[in-house]
Amino acid sequence: MLSIRVLVVDDHAVLRAGLRLLLNAQADMEAVGEAGDGAEALTLARQLQPDVVLLDITMPGTGGLEVLRRIKQAVPKTHVLILSMHDDESYLREALRLGASGYTLKRAADTELISAIRAVARGEIFLHPSLTKVLVGELLDRDTGRQNHAESDYASLSDREREVLRLVALGHTSQQVADMLFLSLKTVETYKARAMVKLGLKNRSELVRFALRHGLLESGEHNANP
Repeated sequence: MLSIRVLVVDDHAVLRAGLRLLLNAQADMEAVGEAGDGAEALTLARQLQPDVVLLDITMPGTGGLEVLRRIKQAVPKTHVLILSMHDDESYLREALRLGASGYTLKRAADTELISAIRAVARGEIFLHPSLTKVLVGELLDRDTGRQNHAESDYASLSDREREVLRLVALGHTSQQVADMLFLSLKTVETYKARAMVKLGLKNRSELVRFALRHGLLESGEHNANP
């Protein structure tokens, strides 16, 4: 039986080690490499051309969604399975639009992850059960109502408000954003609240959708100006 060759991409070394052990314990799988950031992931994907890339969304530098897009361009025959802590439908829609073959959650049982890898390696689509309510036909639907209003107010955001919004949409906590931008937690919360009020956004799901539409999750650069 040919082994399914898997590249593991996650910025947490302990998780990568655990996944590697899990994969190598399967008779039909082999962890052929691991990467801790987007640049390394793209390099290894080109070199190894694995059957499956197990990819986290929240990555340092180049975000996971942008890494997904680049991997599918560089090695189109490689299947990408998103393994994320986020069960937000907006991430799922964007990942599938960019070419992901599946989306499962880090809290999923080991057996589900193994099943997901086997499924995408066969060319199938695998979705975590909690996300199956999202219809593929809705992937490219245009947002209406409040979202259209938010579009017109995007220009009113300051550079710092946009950067805080982007990092929050990527899945970072307010404290992590504060540490990354060398700001106080209170200042980050203020920027976040101000941006959401300007855009008419009421919750994190709407924030993520807005960030995806504007390509905010594709940039790995941090704006240094308040």
